[in-house]
Amino acid sequence: MQNLIFTKNYKNNDTLRESFFELAASTFDIHFENWYQQGCWGEGYIPFSFVDGDQVVANASVNILEMVIHGEKKKAIQIGTVMTHPDYRGKGLSARLMNNILEEYENKYDLMYLFANESVLDFYPKFGFKAVEEHLFSMDFHFKANPVESANLRKLDVTIAEDARLIQQFASQRLPVSKRFATDHTPGIFMFYCLNVFTNDIYYLENEKVIVIYQKENSNIDLFDVVSLNEINMRDILNKIADSDTEKITFHFTPDVTDIELKSTLTDEGLFVRTPGDHIYPVRVKHPVTSIA
Repeated sequence: MQNLIFTKNYKNNDTLRESFFELAASTFDIHFENWYQQGCWGEGYIPFSFVDGDQVVANASVNILEMVIHGEKKKAIQIGTVMTHPDYRGKGLSARLMNNILEEYENKYDLMYLFANESVLDFYPKFGFKAVEEHLFSMDFHFKANPVESANLRKLDVTIAEDARLIQQFASQRLPVSKRFATDHTPGIFMFYCLNVFTNDIYYLENEKVIVIYQKENSNIDLFDVVSLNEINMRDILNKIADSDTEKITFHFTPDVTDIELKSTLTDEGLFVRTPGDHIYPVRVKHPVTSIA
């Protein structure tokens, strides 16, 4: 323990960066190398780590972003990639990293939050985090074909340079998916999902200049994100990605709609929030899945 050194923000240190990637791969089966090589590690992603020699043995990463809550921007910090090498567990390293983060960002944020797995649900309340419920929204869908206008829906391939550049451009310049509740300035997290999670689910509506990420199985569509540089009409987008078999659409974010009847169900994603002062995390919302760190 006496040889452990605390360090942070070592993106440009090849040895530590590669060790961090190895720990993430062995702990969570998360692979960062391609994400890094594509230039997706931005200034807003900061690992806080303990190092033994040249080996990263414990980590908690900070993601600096903004939240959009009822049209207002809030400074937010999302903590992710909390992990410790098996040989170093039980020594309080995660707690020390959490305290370092809290000290570093005291009075610099409106909301701090994270998504925890079931094994650590008792850990984060020790640092002032409270469990928060989320709602998953869905709608019954009735398809209306437009014989005049075609959808011009093109599947994007992240392994093709032109498509990857288009996705990165939209990621960096996009509008928040909702004015009611959304995140902003999260291109790095979004690109991680594109490169690792939704690789086969990214489509471009060429007429609307909108990227949609969704999966369709039988009569159901799971809509994970709608990425646009301009204001959109959500119903128009839904009509473009649905077909005559579509009966239900589930939104994995908080849809900003007034002309669609939505159903909501409670969902537990392990969200914990810390709100200093009089800041309040909104109720009946869903954090966008493509910006969960």
